[in-house]
Amino acid sequence: MGYKVVFTDHSLYGFSDVGSIHMNKVLQFTLADVTQAICVSHTSKENTVLRSGLPPEKVYVIPNAVDTAMFKPALERLSTDEVVIVVISRLVYRKGADLLVEVIPEVCRLYPNVRFIVGGDGPKRVRLEEMREKHSLQDRVDMLGAVPHAKVQSVLISGHIFLNSSLTEAFCIALLEAASCGLLTVSTRVGGVPEAWLKICSFCLLILYFSVVLPDDMIVLAEPDPADMVRAIEKAIYKLPQIDPQAMHLRMKNLYSWHDVAKRTEIVYDRALICSSQNLLERLSRYLSCGAWAGKIFFLVMIFDFLLWSLLRLWQPDVDIEVVPDFDPVYHERGDFSGDIGDKCSQ
Repeated sequence: MGYKVVFTDHSLYGFSDVGSIHMNKVLQFTLADVTQAICVSHTSKENTVLRSGLPPEKVYVIPNAVDTAMFKPALERLSTDEVVIVVISRLVYRKGADLLVEVIPEVCRLYPNVRFIVGGDGPKRVRLEEMREKHSLQDRVDMLGAVPHAKVQSVLISGHIFLNSSLTEAFCIALLEAASCGLLTVSTRVGGVPEAWLKICSFCLLILYFSVVLPDDMIVLAEPDPADMVRAIEKAIYKLPQIDPQAMHLRMKNLYSWHDVAKRTEIVYDRALICSSQNLLERLSRYLSCGAWAGKIFFLVMIFDFLLWSLLRLWQPDVDIEVVPDFDPVYHERGDFSGDIGDKCSQ
């Protein structure tokens, strides 16, 4: 149809198993004609470029953000007489549920004053419940099951430390939500979590470097290994007296804002709009470059789709389709939506 397309990728996929190989080929076909792409981390960008064959200059990195108005710390600081470690995650292999089965009993053995709250559901929940029964930790490991997103904040503020045990992670927005609630975070050093990033101050041209998704005093990293994760949790417990939840929340408001993400995303869409349009033959040639045999199949599929679209245009001409009115920011800011939309469209 010739529309400019911007694709956003939030996932990481491998290259070795059969499922990933087929999915990567589908992605290469799907993205052969996109104008721009957005990834949430540099690791995610590298993964997308390798999987799809997109030119790196077409792929932009825009991190996720957090709604700090929703994720606020508790009004009163929790006592550290009992340390509560919160886990909120899908209980699947990719999220490191098997690591939790080994880490939780060891931490409970070393620290009698530590208690765990585990929120989430999945096929690995059975293993966690078996671990709790085996080590008699029913009074120290609370299994909440699936937690609705609206109730995540109330669970987070009941703890001191947030634990992320993922084996792969493009960005992990859960870390931002926990930090915004004033929790010290412990995470595995995987995917986009440990990558370096920088923030440029446009006023004084200073470049401030941070080593991870969160500054060093907000997060403790560990290898996806039970022993190293236990050591990271020990380090986090010792750091707890230095943590000020309210100060951490204010810092998160400055570091990650959805308004900033929206502005950067708008720039990518504006750049996509000014990209030169290519004719059908130039666009079809991209599909031929997707592989010796796959490229020819993709080419034939797109020819069929184009012919089908042309027939649909004959059956339903463009002139018979109502055109969406241009967005009027003044009208939107005024909030006057009481009038007839048809009247507004006809103006």
